[in-house]
Amino acid sequence: MTTSRLEQARRLQAVAQTGLHYARDPFDIQRYQEIAAIAHAQLAELTGAATTEQITQLFIPEKGYANPKLDVRTAVFRDDRILLVRELSDGYWTLPGGWADVGSTPAQIAAREVLEEAGFVVRISRFMKLIDMHQHAHPPEPFHIWKLIFQGEILSEGQPDGIETDGVGFFALDDLPPLSLQRILPEQIARLFELRASGGVDFD
Repeated sequence: MTTSRLEQARRLQAVAQTGLHYARDPFDIQRYQEIAAIAHAQLAELTGAATTEQITQLFIPEKGYANPKLDVRTAVFRDDRILLVRELSDGYWTLPGGWADVGSTPAQIAAREVLEEAGFVVRISRFMKLIDMHQHAHPPEPFHIWKLIFQGEILSEGQPDGIETDGVGFFALDDLPPLSLQRILPEQIARLFELRASGGVDFD
């Protein structure tokens, strides 16, 4: 039931945002602002991560037609282990990656994030997996997020910039560190190992 209500709140926010982008009549603008306020209150309640005011501030930069946010990650393997980085923001581990940037291709973003967060120069060899995060058991999140995961092959090694991460390591599937569940789930990493072996691509 919580997931259903959360999805409804996200949809209300999207309708309000898109409506405010196109509305010209002052009464329509007022109605969409009211819908946004209702959505923000619901998102605050359902995620439990912020107050209504904080959720409102979070969505202030979101203008125009509402779309899912795009998170780009890279799976880098060394023998039977996968590369993970520890996030400074929460102290937990995940695949290197982050939000998609305007002006760069997804593959460029994937390679750049590995260099910045893990210190490895990689060649992006293929696309592996698309994850619609609200279809998985991630903690509640106000945004609707799609996650693109690419596979990268190490070309050389350097130093991470240390801005967003403070740990780098390769981990076996049966010895994963505490994961940042907001970003990646154990079963998703297990699926990446399977896709690596099969050469397949996943969409879910």
